Amino acid sequence: MLKKGLLVVTIIYTIAIAVACLINVSELPEVDISFADKIFHFVTYALLMGLWYFSLVYTLKFSPKKGMLYAFIIAFVFGMIIEVLQDTLTTTRSLDVFDVVANTFGALLATLVLSFYNKLRVKNK
Repeated sequence: MLKKGLLVVTIIYTIAIAVACLINVSELPEVDISFADKIFHFVTYALLMGLWYFSLVYTLKFSPKKGMLYAFIIAFVFGMIIEVLQDTLTTTRSLDVFDVVANTFGALLATLVLSFYNKLRVKNK
């Protein structure tokens, strides 16, 4: 049950990112932290990549290497699509190359952490 629930949580999280990135946020209070938006992107996409990795490996039975590759591709392509949609579908958002960079680095960090986790797991078996 937990494994099936993980895939549902992953899909809901992915949809929530899309909604949050495409709605008008100009009315929300401004956060007064330097680079808060980029930190948000970094953390959001690290978590997105991790959720897709665990969903692919544990729910859909991908090998860890294949799951890692596909999870990274999903996070990267999804981030690119969201940035293009922000530029084309919204009037209050625009494509930001630095958001793409933050998304990519977040997904890359998750990849590195999960690679390290997998190596430790194999050594402990």
